[in-house]
Amino acid sequence: MDVIEVLKKRRSVRVFQNKPIANADLEMIIDAARFAPTARNVQPWEFVVVADGKILSKIAELAENGRFIAGCKTCIAVFCADTKYYLEDGCAATVNILNAAAALKIGSCWVAGDKKSYCGEVAQLLNAPLNLKLVSLVTLGYPQDKNSFKLVDKRPLKELLHWEKF
Repeated sequence: MDVIEVLKKRRSVRVFQNKPIANADLEMIIDAARFAPTARNVQPWEFVVVADGKILSKIAELAENGRFIAGCKTCIAVFCADTKYYLEDGCAATVNILNAAAALKIGSCWVAGDKKSYCGEVAQLLNAPLNLKLVSLVTLGYPQDKNSFKLVDKRPLKELLHWEKF
């Protein structure tokens, strides 16, 4: 898919096939994440790829809005050093993960991290250094539903695009 098509077709996927993701694809996804925009080129991010079912289940227990994490094949935890713009940088990297996965026809879903009550427990579970903050958890897997990447209705451009002023 070309980049515009990826951006338009990416959807949150929460139900996955029982099919592992190749390490080469995971590396390609993380490689795309590291090219995200970053304030002052600080690049504060670190990525933990979790594919162990027991750890995924434990993360799912901790993340109140991420119970479906237990059913994914892989979850990427996005951490950032506690810099001035860690949240913006980590979110930019997260979006690159979502879009790179979609380009590879791998489903994904962004589960909140930053400021959630479970952040510390997830960080501890993954042995993250104390100077890192959990920004997001991204589930990955091949979608159970073959229509996961079909276009859905979005607000028309003419309703949200404003030239010069509202």
